Amino acid sequence: MLARALALPHRPPLREAAGAGRTARPPASSSSSSDPHGSSLALSGRRRRVRVSRAGRRWDGSGEVFVLDDGGEVDLDLGNYERFLDIRLTKDNNLTTGKIYQYVINKERKGDYLGKTVQVVPHITDAIQEWVMRQALIPVDEDGVEPQVCVIELGGTVGDIESMPFIEAFRQFQFKAKRENFCNIHVSLVPQPSSTGEQKTKPTQNSVRELRGLGLSPDLVVCRCSNPLDTSVKEKISMFCHVEPEQVICVHDVSSIYRVPLLLEEQGVLDYFLHRLDLPVERQSRRMLIKWKEMADRYDRLLETCSIALVGKYTKFSDSYASVIKALEHSALAINHKLEIKYIDSADLEPSTLQEEPVRYHEAWQKLCSADGILVPGGFGVRGTEGKIQAISWARKQKKPFLGVCLGMQLAVVEFSRNVLGWHDANSTEFDPKTSHPVVVDMPEHNPGHMGGTMRLGKRRTLFQTKTSIMRKLYGDHDFLEERHRHRFEVNPVLKNCLEEQGLKFVGQDEEGERMEIVELDDHPFFVGVQYHPEFLSRPIKPSPPYFGLLLASAGRLSHFLQKGCRLSPRDTYSDRSGSSSPDSEITELKFPSVSQD
Repeated sequence: MLARALALPHRPPLREAAGAGRTARPPASSSSSSDPHGSSLALSGRRRRVRVSRAGRRWDGSGEVFVLDDGGEVDLDLGNYERFLDIRLTKDNNLTTGKIYQYVINKERKGDYLGKTVQVVPHITDAIQEWVMRQALIPVDEDGVEPQVCVIELGGTVGDIESMPFIEAFRQFQFKAKRENFCNIHVSLVPQPSSTGEQKTKPTQNSVRELRGLGLSPDLVVCRCSNPLDTSVKEKISMFCHVEPEQVICVHDVSSIYRVPLLLEEQGVLDYFLHRLDLPVERQSRRMLIKWKEMADRYDRLLETCSIALVGKYTKFSDSYASVIKALEHSALAINHKLEIKYIDSADLEPSTLQEEPVRYHEAWQKLCSADGILVPGGFGVRGTEGKIQAISWARKQKKPFLGVCLGMQLAVVEFSRNVLGWHDANSTEFDPKTSHPVVVDMPEHNPGHMGGTMRLGKRRTLFQTKTSIMRKLYGDHDFLEERHRHRFEVNPVLKNCLEEQGLKFVGQDEEGERMEIVELDDHPFFVGVQYHPEFLSRPIKPSPPYFGLLLASAGRLSHFLQKGCRLSPRDTYSDRSGSSSPDSEITELKFPSVSQD
């Protein structure tokens, strides 16, 4: 049986400003993978890129590579869906042009088509529809319930050559699924030039006309705009786009992204889906939306600020750290603080910059020294690594809260080896294969002869080695955790004892005890490194424990939080640093990602 509804967001030529993966998202709470009326959701994304996966993509070209539980490397938009809906997707939820062509070619090679001529229509289009049918039935939440709704995001621009097979596939599919089971949403930008202040509807009219010419007529037109649409503008779009005025949905600029689901609900989108798709009504689930509204209201009332220095090599393009930024935002909201991220290009912290551009050098160090906490996220390549090591050294010596993720953890070990153990040439073999102190080495998990196949990818289990670890307490005092990985290099296990003797403790290891997963420094308020990427499992009301620990420490609240058994009440207003008793400085009750005890 097919999931009862399918929604297909399309975009006009001005698609980038329309908000890929954000604007057309169903208004669901992050505490459940269902909408506020209790309908279970499945998700499938369509990408026009001629690639099988995001493996090997540049971080600074089209945003981060988001990693799923099964190791799938996908577009960052799927991360947005996971965070908002609190679901767990697989690599098959992401269908690219490269994937579908590879799938069809492999079938042809195996003789499945019995020697027939393989064509875009019907073979490619049929394969797309079959893929959707399969994914629509696969549960994506912890309940294991078969989805009632499958949300499909068709990326790209109406009229793109790459999108044509997908559009044709869904033109056919709407008749197979029947109208009562198929809903088409078109996402469009309504620009408003500052010179005139007039809201322009031509891009929307043209894109809908072209889409209808291809055989798909939108049921809802979602307009992304700076300001609320005037009534006359809505009526104009309604007239030219063949929809009722109530089917023209305005998504204008709001104070935070958390208000977008509320904005959609206010305009009757939920009720429209209930009646249009004949979905069951479960009013009790509206409590999720109420909880979401409380979170959005609290976000707007934040007064205190916590600043985090993000030291990386891709800081000019924030989408390179999309999940990291969201994880910081979730944790800052959990402690009722505004988040201020100070982006620092790690190369600007290096001595060579002092000689070439002293102003940039001093500005970078001023940002670093004035931040409440320091974060060194993951990355690849040698450029800027010495600057990251300089930042880590400063955090260690000044007892500044520090979190290193993936490469950030590896460089923390390199810095400690150089400046505490006296191994001055200590390095990663990624950057210096001939170093006499290889503290970080290549530990491939798969076929080393295949680029993209050598990484340790997906969800892996980490076992805690001690009961007194800060990270263990932040993870709910469980014996193990499960987080997502994406790396080739790891701390050299041969040198583990030498490092631990000097106070750098490897409190988390893999199940075989060969891979160092979590490191903590003795005699430091919060100096933590994790080899995995905890940001991929952070949720708006279920923040990632490592990031939450960093924000707590940066706000001066970590020690009290730990003393209270990591279970502070919503009204607890204690602050180690300021003693603030403002209601806006409360720490909320939190739910961390659940850990199965199998």
